[in-house]
Amino acid sequence: MEESSQDVSQMTSQQVLCDPAERKSRKRLSTLKIFIIALSFAYFSKALTGTYMKSSVTQIERRFDLSSTHVGLIDGSFEMGNLLFLAVVSHFGAQLHRPRLIAAGCLLMAVGALLTGLTHFFMGFYKYDTVIQVLQSSNVSIPACVDPLKTVDMPEIQIEPSVEGNKGCERESSSHMWIYVFLGNALRGIGETPVTPLGISYIDDFAKAENSPFYIACLQTITLLGPMFGFLLGSYCAKLYVDVGYVDMESVTITPKDSRWVGAWWLGFLISSSLLLVSSIPFWFLPRSLPKQGDETDTPTPPSLTLDGAESAQSSNQTIKLTEIAKGFLPSLKRLLGTPTYFLFLCAAILKFNSFIGLLTFKAKYMEQQFGQSASRANFLIGVLNLPAVAVGIFLGGLLMRRYKLSVVSGAQLSFATSFMGYLLLLLQFGTKCDNRPVAGLTVSYNGTQSVSYNGEMLFSDCNRDCSCSPNEWDPVCSDSGITYVSPCMAGCLDSSGRGKNTVFHNCSCASTSYPPGSSTSARLGQCPHAKDCSRSFTSYMAVSVLSSFINSLGATPGYMVIIRSGQNYSLRN
Repeated sequence: MEESSQDVSQMTSQQVLCDPAERKSRKRLSTLKIFIIALSFAYFSKALTGTYMKSSVTQIERRFDLSSTHVGLIDGSFEMGNLLFLAVVSHFGAQLHRPRLIAAGCLLMAVGALLTGLTHFFMGFYKYDTVIQVLQSSNVSIPACVDPLKTVDMPEIQIEPSVEGNKGCERESSSHMWIYVFLGNALRGIGETPVTPLGISYIDDFAKAENSPFYIACLQTITLLGPMFGFLLGSYCAKLYVDVGYVDMESVTITPKDSRWVGAWWLGFLISSSLLLVSSIPFWFLPRSLPKQGDETDTPTPPSLTLDGAESAQSSNQTIKLTEIAKGFLPSLKRLLGTPTYFLFLCAAILKFNSFIGLLTFKAKYMEQQFGQSASRANFLIGVLNLPAVAVGIFLGGLLMRRYKLSVVSGAQLSFATSFMGYLLLLLQFGTKCDNRPVAGLTVSYNGTQSVSYNGEMLFSDCNRDCSCSPNEWDPVCSDSGITYVSPCMAGCLDSSGRGKNTVFHNCSCASTSYPPGSSTSARLGQCPHAKDCSRSFTSYMAVSVLSSFINSLGATPGYMVIIRSGQNYSLRN
């Protein structure tokens, strides 16, 4: 009797395991989890690519010899492409095959990143402005203070002749290849349009109501790793010379702290393009729809996925359906923008983009120029200080929503308040800066005792007037007194030793005017570092910057819930 009951129970458990409905339920759950994992990797890849683009702004500016206006246009091309298609894709995409649309978007982003990176290979080697281009031997003594017309008899010295009057004070692009970077970034913006809205809606449609927030929270948490790794990748690539592997690095006379240095900006785009391409693969094999978690009834599979003969009928029905959807596009957009809560959130988003996202584009460049940081170090600090503060702010914002059970209106108010405070902290950041570095003839006189206002004649002094120096050449050298000179020629240097970035110039007549009698009058390549008090100003700047990032991100989760709940309320009214 006991054996028979055990057999029955064993058969029952086997029947449960072999039950087709149970197998289908597990398959649906695993399919949804696969979708979430694939979407998390896609989010990570697109976030990494986006932040890497921002970390490479200064490298692109120098490589293509662009103005800040052109660089801002290139960076803004992502938003241009995104805004052109975002509303349309969000409106129509929910009625189409969402996983395949996401796959197409990831593929398009990969193509855009690849086009941006390949632009490097369409150009020649990078040439920076310098007086002495090549030193044939480290034993050759180079007289920097020399008339260029007399160097014909000195073949071991190769001095680049300056081109007078070709640029003036305005920077013009030396190549139109930057247009391909613009197009690649715009393609990336277009490709991102289906990823976020369709991915979130797919999870929200087919996950349990109580599981959906958890899945979305996991998705956002993994996404935060993307910007961190993006800035760290930017920091690493900025250390590498742009033509690394193609030129003799010993002949390079500049360092990563030099304003003429260009890192291997293209390398990160090739890496991120590969990640985006891999992230697109799983979505091609995921189903168009899934039964709702917890729903025992099977949702019929669309005929287009099961019967080849019914594809034409499905297409005609879909065409009619898309026509009906198109008619309701503008009215639905008008009603959504007419929602007061959503409009308040849009105001908060404008402040957030101005105070945090907009600053992030030129943050590394600001740190370079104001505080003398290298591009590599600036990107590293953003990745290890600002982004963790953002992660903590997003997490605490979610806890506030849960702890105090904030409504849609309260969430919008919190998002607006944090964005406004972040904007005020942005203005405070501009008050923390360092004094200008002492540059002879530009910011101080040649004896280093007084500040000067720039004009062409101030670059010359009695110590270098006979050197035939060009006022348009920037190849700075740092003297032992802490004063930077525009070039070795302007410093009146007569001899040199060493090679490449280790070159040292000696017997600099201009440097002797600011030296105590009997001291050395040598100068090394590169600008002099900032004064010690600049490090304190930089610490204050980073503290305010991290606080601003934290407060801005504190309203991110409430703002995100405003979008979801406003959309849900709108759907219920319709």
